Amino acid sequence: MQRFFYVFFFLVVSYSARSQSPFVPLNVDYYHLIDRLEIRQGRWADGFHSSVKPYNRQSIIQLTDSILAKPTRDFSDTDYFNLGYLQDDSWEWVRGSTDSTKRDPFTKHLLPPPAPGDSKTLIGQKVPFLKPFFKKKADFYSVQTPDFDLHVNPVVSFGIGGENVSDQPGSTPESMRYPFVNSRGLELRGTIGKKLGFYTFFAENQAIYPYYISDYDSLYRPKDVGGGFAPGEGFTKIYRQKGADFITARGYFTLNILKIINLQFGHDRNFFGNGFRSLLLSDNSAPYLFLKLTTKLGRNIQYTNLFTELQNTQGNLQQSMLIPQKFAAMHHLSINITPKVNVGIFEAEVFSRDRVDLNYLNPIILYRFVESYRGSADNAMIGIDFKANFLTHFLVYSQFMLDEFILSELTSGKGSYTNKFALQAGAKYIDAFNVPNLDIQAELNLARPYTYSHFNTTFSSAGQGNYAHYSQPMAHPLGANFLEGLAIARYQYKRWSANGIFSLMMYGADIPGQNYGGNILLDYRSNVRDEGNFIGQGRKTIVTYAELRASYMIKHNIFLESRFMYRFKDSQYQPASYTDALASFALRWNLPYRNWVF
Repeated sequence: MQRFFYVFFFLVVSYSARSQSPFVPLNVDYYHLIDRLEIRQGRWADGFHSSVKPYNRQSIIQLTDSILAKPTRDFSDTDYFNLGYLQDDSWEWVRGSTDSTKRDPFTKHLLPPPAPGDSKTLIGQKVPFLKPFFKKKADFYSVQTPDFDLHVNPVVSFGIGGENVSDQPGSTPESMRYPFVNSRGLELRGTIGKKLGFYTFFAENQAIYPYYISDYDSLYRPKDVGGGFAPGEGFTKIYRQKGADFITARGYFTLNILKIINLQFGHDRNFFGNGFRSLLLSDNSAPYLFLKLTTKLGRNIQYTNLFTELQNTQGNLQQSMLIPQKFAAMHHLSINITPKVNVGIFEAEVFSRDRVDLNYLNPIILYRFVESYRGSADNAMIGIDFKANFLTHFLVYSQFMLDEFILSELTSGKGSYTNKFALQAGAKYIDAFNVPNLDIQAELNLARPYTYSHFNTTFSSAGQGNYAHYSQPMAHPLGANFLEGLAIARYQYKRWSANGIFSLMMYGADIPGQNYGGNILLDYRSNVRDEGNFIGQGRKTIVTYAELRASYMIKHNIFLESRFMYRFKDSQYQPASYTDALASFALRWNLPYRNWVF
């Protein structure tokens, strides 16, 4: 029933659509290039609020145009390379008369725009290779007419590595493993009549993941669904006893129903925040069905409504049964207090019914009121985020998520299980120490025990209100009851780049049969105690994670990369301690690199 409502609403309003661009898929490396331009600019971008991801392509080109027109500092060779890369990637939104990033090799100044008809110097230039394919360097195949725009690209990822797992009792024959990934698919995007944007992605995958992901598997593998497990994905089948075979698919339509209101409907992920992690909403879980309304009131205010249908895979399912559904309604208000300071307010409600509750579709009401009005015990969460941009080098940011608290219990300091919140603080430093294109990031994340969890009800067999989709957390991959420190360094020289991630994570693992608050899928009423709760309770576990990755971009969006990962898990329960070391080599074409840091 709710799908018909969404589609009906979509069709009714579509007559007023205006020109609309598809969005750039979430990609940590790609989005870092965009965010560093905003920091370098020294003020917020005009076309989007960077606390809400993904960004649309037209707005990204507006940002590149803006920073080229008024550079705050001299550009390095790599800066020019990245500006050209971003404009090539969204060439359909580049105005050919003004968008050349060529410069004089001696004066370093931008060269004048190319003469009319000089296609060799235009962004998105034609490449004489495999005609009629690669007419534009960013697209395998493209069509552009006044009424239709289409971009077709293959997606390929193949990687293989050698992994050594030591200190794992009884696993000597399995200590050397050979993880791999093999993905093949297709990506299409475009616009129809300059009014309706669309995007679709499909890939078929087989993978054997590193050993440490089996720890994650043991907590967050969907019950009675498929039998396999892939982090960040939905339905999977078992591949060669230890791997996963799965299909990845995303797709949506987008249009502007008014000049200031954008509508997006389909299956994909969303992200609220400015950090490596998000404690409000991240891209950790599988794609989900959603309707998103984005309202921009000038440059300073952006209001986002997100209505989602999620899958509850925790119950005991029969083969002939549909997976039970649950829903989440969210809104986020982003306000640019000044050109350098931004504050956001977030609210979310997770609820389960046999159909969508229309009360939560009101985009301008407090969900807490609706919850009381309905007499429900749904899972309500509120949050705030903050960021400040200064000296064209620095960004500081933070998030605070409040799941539940009782003021008297909070002030008493007795460690009540009802004090459920999560906190993030971080900073980015671009062109660090005046080294061009050396970027450093530090981040701290924590979540109290039982945060994001909920209780079971008679309507649903398990976990109907927890903040999870397809049994995986929708915020931080560690769930709750953790403290994490992250340090990230990135360096790029034109086509070459190096990325290093170091993380120190402390969390409390459950003792079998006891709920210490880390696994958000468990009913929080099964808590081990009402008071005396603290972060790290249970079997204290410390994980040291280090990763170094080097990449070379052979052609546009074709990456050759090598990676070394070291992970040491030190558990209070000694049999759960082990060391995991992995070296791998991969080729990617039009697919993002995914960081599985947990």
